[in-house]
Amino acid sequence: MVTVCCGGVKFPGIAAIIFDKDGTLEDSPAYLRALALKRSRLIDAQIPGVGEPLLMAFGVQGGEIDHQGLMVVGSRVENEIAAAAYIAETGRPWPEARQIAQQAFEDADRTVTRDRTTSPPFPGVAETLERLHQAGLTLGVLSAGTTPEVEEFVTYSELRPWLALELGHEPDGLAKPDPALYRKACDRLQLPPEQTLMVGDSEFDWAMARAAGAAGVVGICWHHAQRVPGAKVDGAIGALAEITVG
Repeated sequence: MVTVCCGGVKFPGIAAIIFDKDGTLEDSPAYLRALALKRSRLIDAQIPGVGEPLLMAFGVQGGEIDHQGLMVVGSRVENEIAAAAYIAETGRPWPEARQIAQQAFEDADRTVTRDRTTSPPFPGVAETLERLHQAGLTLGVLSAGTTPEVEEFVTYSELRPWLALELGHEPDGLAKPDPALYRKACDRLQLPPEQTLMVGDSEFDWAMARAAGAAGVVGICWHHAQRVPGAKVDGAIGALAEITVG
């Protein structure tokens, strides 16, 4: 175990760091905005008038996407249910609303490409993970996305050599901010939560890890650490390179 320093705060006795994916390791806002636009347009083509309010529900307004909004911090299931709720408000039966939303999401996935060009790792991510791994830390990724999405990102970003965990929302229903998901990640790492540190960009990350008994919660907002609400985290950083050991 080592002492990890983040934003001037020291966390002793740390054996592992668990990272969020979207907004922490992956620079995904442009991709998520494009995906939200495609989903809403596909649904609006069938249910005219739903597209614009649905886009706002996803957290997209104009050219911006809310970094604490549904597209960024919500699971795919939560996004589908939100979309289906807007469809159901037009009088469609709930089973039909769910089917329309699910089909639109599947169609959007086929047309909006997610790869190293459209949703790349932030600069220096690979170097930071390698450095922390060499310092003796066990590293993992825990995402609101699905486990296959995590694995896809890790593959095209070439991060696998330094990771012992690639976990997301799975069929068992566990999702952020349920602390049971964090404890599941710790079990996979064969470490107690109190020997782990959570690094993420959303309130779901912070609340989940704190409730699970993590040793510390670090908020990241790339290039703008001052935007992380200090009352909700133990430390704040503006880049992964600010994480040091010793």
